Amino acid sequence: MRPLMLAVTALLLVPACKSRDPTARAPSTAPETSSPPALNGPSAPAVALPATTTWDLDPENSSVEFTCKHVFSNVRGMFQKPSGTVTLDEATPANSKVDATIDASSITTGVEERDNHLKSPDFFDVAKYPAITFASTSVTRSSATSYAVTGNLTMHGVTRPVTLAVTASAPFNHAGGVRRGIEATTSLNRKDFGLVWDYPGEGPGIVVGDNIKITIDAELVLHSHP
Repeated sequence: MRPLMLAVTALLLVPACKSRDPTARAPSTAPETSSPPALNGPSAPAVALPATTTWDLDPENSSVEFTCKHVFSNVRGMFQKPSGTVTLDEATPANSKVDATIDASSITTGVEERDNHLKSPDFFDVAKYPAITFASTSVTRSSATSYAVTGNLTMHGVTRPVTLAVTASAPFNHAGGVRRGIEATTSLNRKDFGLVWDYPGEGPGIVVGDNIKITIDAELVLHSHP
């Protein structure tokens, strides 16, 4: 029994001896100085611009998206390659202007049959009303990047006022020019613009919802830069 007890005692003493090893280090709560810094990405250099600037919408990187209820689910679609200009007066935002044009025939929802119906006289009647236009009448700024833009929207031969909530990025250099991104949102009732078709026998606003949510994503290119 004595050899067995000596062996057990030796095994129990091993961890205690290791804990007293003068070369062992206690866990440190200080940050490791050798760790690489957090990668937050490079800061975009500031772009010096005049107080009043004019910007062109880049059709290749801009779109107008919409969401409409269809039998209580959501259907999404898009108008492709909008065009237009934005004149921005930083000192007096009220002097700013926005003009935009959408090709109504560019509408797409990913379903050819539905797209053809939307282009027909039941809805947009693109042969008769080929363009959708927006011309601002009022611009206000609530912060360095947030604007409210009210203007006249003309669609399907009807003109009504709408207000866009706009968020704009800071200007940045890209591909030899100066650009900025914007997102604008609004909602409207399609029947206010004469788009009144409903599926026969299903009741108004069931198969095709009346309220349309709109999101505009646009990339602006500085028209002239000294």
